Amino acid sequence: MGLPEQLLLSDLLRRQVRCDQGLERGAGVLAWMHPPVHRLLGWASRPSAFAQRRLVWRLDQLRGLGEQEVFVKGEPAETDAVTLERLPTLIDAALTGADDVPLGLVADAAVELRSGRILHYLVARSDPRLPGTSRWRLSPDRIVDQQPGRVFTALRGLDDLPVARASVRQQLLRRSRRWKEQVQEVGGRVEERLEGWLEEPPWPEAFREEIPWPERDRDPDPDPRDRYDGDPYPEQRYADDRDEPDPLEDWPEESEAPPEPPRQPPPEPPAPRRDRYRGREPHGDDDPWI
Repeated sequence: MGLPEQLLLSDLLRRQVRCDQGLERGAGVLAWMHPPVHRLLGWASRPSAFAQRRLVWRLDQLRGLGEQEVFVKGEPAETDAVTLERLPTLIDAALTGADDVPLGLVADAAVELRSGRILHYLVARSDPRLPGTSRWRLSPDRIVDQQPGRVFTALRGLDDLPVARASVRQQLLRRSRRWKEQVQEVGGRVEERLEGWLEEPPWPEAFREEIPWPERDRDPDPDPRDRYDGDPYPEQRYADDRDEPDPLEDWPEESEAPPEPPRQPPPEPPAPRRDRYRGREPHGDDDPWI
């Protein structure tokens, strides 16, 4: 429940105020600051939702921070809502860049609790009440001039400021930009390697100085078995098949006639078939259908 060295103004305003007597004094509604020197003096709370009474607390009255509450010591100063609206502040002021170009809104501030000095402001591009919006850090020395509800700078865009909190869309854009740069870098490396491959010939170093084929000298004693004249590798072509036996050596010569096969006697004719109905041997004039 101790106090940190730095605190966001929004974290201070969204908590309920509880005094040393244990009474709830309402939630914070407005910051009490001195814009010319960029210093936070205190904040105001609203004890009732319908009353116009406001309680103003000094920053040195802050004693502790809880998850949903802030603890203060001492009595506050009472005022009304109309008086608080007259206090100068830079929160929710429009941010203007060079050439009077609107850039966003001042949504929050980082405060040093020991002295109340504002370290930097947080700028939103759109409505700061929308959850998940991006925040950019605006240091006080970047502010050229200030008026009620308006802050002037010499910025060309919010991208000139460091990002304090990136939204989902901003993170996606940053990752997409990073991926695009990586793809371009890899593409450049591949292109350099491809150009190097194209510059170097694909054949080995030993064949680069070889005499072209048409300009080679013909072999004076070509092998008669070569299919064409001037074979550069006749010895290697038939080195393996010279010691092999000739498959035609074991074949018989054409003059030698093959031996005749032995003659066999002709087969005997079958015996005549006996007629089982007439009781005699069949005759040639007999009708086969009777």
